[in-house]
Amino acid sequence: MIQSQILQPIVVLVVWTMIMWLWMYATRIPAMSQAGIDPNDARRTKSLDETLPAEVQWKAHNYNHLHEAPTVFYAVALVLAMIGAGDGMNALIAWIYVGLRIIHSLVQVTANVVMVRFVLFALSSVALIALSVNAAMLVFGTHM
Repeated sequence: MIQSQILQPIVVLVVWTMIMWLWMYATRIPAMSQAGIDPNDARRTKSLDETLPAEVQWKAHNYNHLHEAPTVFYAVALVLAMIGAGDGMNALIAWIYVGLRIIHSLVQVTANVVMVRFVLFALSSVALIALSVNAAMLVFGTHM
């Protein structure tokens, strides 16, 4: 069994994604019902964006965002765990990444201030780049 500190932030981000899934449906289903939208007619998110309140759609958009850049995080973090480099600084960077993504989610689903979201996304991307570079250097050797 792989023992690595980096597995903890991976699991936290997975759990956070499921929390966002619940929050999305807890707000979206009642909003669709109130708007008289038949679920079979909701095949296109553009129509939902035009019909449902923005505050409801923010949760759906964030849930989608949690399936974009975080997929790279999962891959690189699992590589680091598998090669025995998921502790120490890499685990710390992973926690920073996850913390920034959770804060990004909270901003997006509440106030949705785009510039704040952008800064949080950019900072989380820097953390993800650092993890990726660390993994590449370890997998390919430091002679890149």
